[in-house]
Amino acid sequence: MTDLEYTVEGGIGTIVLNRPRMKNAFTFEMIERWAEALRSARTDDAVRVVVVTGAGDAFCSGIDLDSFAEEATGPLAVKSLLTDRIHRVAYAVEDLDKPLIAAVNGTAVGAGMDMALMCDVRLLSRSARMSEGYIRIGLVPGDGGCYYLPRLVGMGKALELMWTGDFVDAEEALRLGIANHVHPDEEFADAWRHFARRLADQPPLNLRMIKRAAYQSARTDVRTALDLISSHMAVVHGTHDAAEAMAAFRERRTPVFEGR
Repeated sequence: MTDLEYTVEGGIGTIVLNRPRMKNAFTFEMIERWAEALRSARTDDAVRVVVVTGAGDAFCSGIDLDSFAEEATGPLAVKSLLTDRIHRVAYAVEDLDKPLIAAVNGTAVGAGMDMALMCDVRLLSRSARMSEGYIRIGLVPGDGGCYYLPRLVGMGKALELMWTGDFVDAEEALRLGIANHVHPDEEFADAWRHFARRLADQPPLNLRMIKRAAYQSARTDVRTALDLISSHMAVVHGTHDAAEAMAAFRERRTPVFEGR
């Protein structure tokens, strides 16, 4: 067993943070494996959906502070640790055009919350709690919280959560739009697997183009967005999967997609 495990089965790539005794606090070695798993998933046709979750009763408690302290020997070293190492995951996420699900099975704090925020969808167990938390140890959100959180909850609420370090429980996360769904703890593993399966059974090219178009449209004007989506529509219309989906719809059967 390693501190981070990556497996692929049935079109679903699953990243498991596997340091339960440390609440899945990540080390620099885990960051490297995490980013590599995302890069591998991006180019692996066998992967249609990626899920990140934690072992035990926590999602991720952020960076292992002991390992960070050993290398944070000055301002330039801290900046380098973030830019060149910790942020590798965020960069790999930015490059991944396949659905990325955070299955938040428990506490997510600091960079652990940021890692969940950078995913496309967040599914939470009933007992999950989330906190930016950095301010409690005299730091600022170091892994994208200042970017991702305002886009989900609005600037005012995001600043409140980052300024106070307050915890948000699963129901509040759902109300704020941080969580897409909340499931009972005893049903959570089955629930996130079922959701991932639903996405993996969709035409993979369509999944990727919808994700690209949604994120690109959020950063541009409506005419550019419509021009982009007309190109995407033209591409997917001529694919085998589009023909299969239409045939299955007419024949009232379950389609089988090949990713082309």
